Amino acid sequence: MKTTFRRKAIPALLSVVCAGSAFASGFALQNQNGAGTGNAFAGAAASPEDASTIYFNPAGMLSLSGTANATVAVTSITRKIDFTNNGTAALTLPTTGAPTTFAAGTNGGNAGGTSLVPAGYLAYALGKDLSIGFGVSPTFGNRTEYSSDFAGRFSGYMTDVKIFNFNPSIAYKVSDTVSLGFGANYGTADLEFLQKVPVGIPSSAAPSTWLESVANIKGTGNAWGYNAGAMFNLSKETNVGLAYRSKIKYKLDGSMTVTLPSGTVAQNLSINSELETPDTTSLAVSHKLTPKLELLADYTWTGWSTLKSLDVYNNAGGAKVTSLKYNFRDTYRVGVGGNYQLNETLKLRAGVAYDQSPVSDVTDRTMTLPDSDRTWLSFGGRYNLSKASSVDVGYTHIFFKKEDTQRAVSSSTGSTIQTVKGSFDTAVDIISLQYNQSF
Repeated sequence: MKTTFRRKAIPALLSVVCAGSAFASGFALQNQNGAGTGNAFAGAAASPEDASTIYFNPAGMLSLSGTANATVAVTSITRKIDFTNNGTAALTLPTTGAPTTFAAGTNGGNAGGTSLVPAGYLAYALGKDLSIGFGVSPTFGNRTEYSSDFAGRFSGYMTDVKIFNFNPSIAYKVSDTVSLGFGANYGTADLEFLQKVPVGIPSSAAPSTWLESVANIKGTGNAWGYNAGAMFNLSKETNVGLAYRSKIKYKLDGSMTVTLPSGTVAQNLSINSELETPDTTSLAVSHKLTPKLELLADYTWTGWSTLKSLDVYNNAGGAKVTSLKYNFRDTYRVGVGGNYQLNETLKLRAGVAYDQSPVSDVTDRTMTLPDSDRTWLSFGGRYNLSKASSVDVGYTHIFFKKEDTQRAVSSSTGSTIQTVKGSFDTAVDIISLQYNQSF
């Protein structure tokens, strides 16, 4: 029996998985250090306590004591993502004979899991008015995976996104009240996505049928961006910080393969695309209400509306393979918290934050990033091992608003061949550990 591959059904289907898993998961990782976990990162751009200020506001390097400061941190993020099917119908495709029907599928199990987020920073004072530094951390990332019989598998059932950032920085003190900072950002992106797709198998001896096959998209790339910050010391008690991180546009090269149930590769394309991660602006304040109690607050805006769609092209000839749709909106985050110096060795932290989701409609909520508005509840502390070293620990629970999805799966002609209907129940637990050393 001669086997051929009906390609036209694939591009529209791939647009659903990539929008749902890959680039919709260009969701910023807030956990760029361990200490901030303890107060929900409230006021991070205005409260430089260690070398991780390189990420949050590079101008804060001038507020650190000692000639050199090093910070290393690791954060464990455990996600629970449970899907409940609320009426997803089986996917049925016509043939020259009887129609082919693919089962509606299961809830897919817990699509979350545990990931480790490392970060490291080094700041060095060249003088009282000039400091340099370097930081490295993953700034965007997502790992979501359902079972392969998941009801939403034709809309995507696995994504793995890793974006690491390398951040050399410099800070200069303009006056006793104003410090400025600047950083270059070199990012590396590594992405992979899986979804099920129907593949047509014609035969001269039997009517055409469809096979439930696996589409795999991989892409890597690198790009440059920048960040800048300003610190205003309004008084001995009050600091105001302003920080900005630019968009970064990654030129991605990779492959798209479609594999039949037998293991035969039906399609293998060399592809390219562009992914632009959003810019952010943060305004933060810290105020020492008493010598022991510091109050923190911030407002952060993120330009997620840059991710409306993304086009994927075949390297052979330059034809468009698919257009990936996001329809993201710009978002904001607000946080409030505090630090309390209990004694010479122990500082306690607490904080809350509200994070808005870039997904505004049930038709845009995807399987592998079932994003929704969330609230952070955090506490932690810092223990001074000596005058030059300390350890931070922090814990956060994130409460996600329960949300629905009605995500369409389209044919090559644009008609809807399935609508994934269901609800997501998501929660996150975060535990962080950080070590600080000054020299």
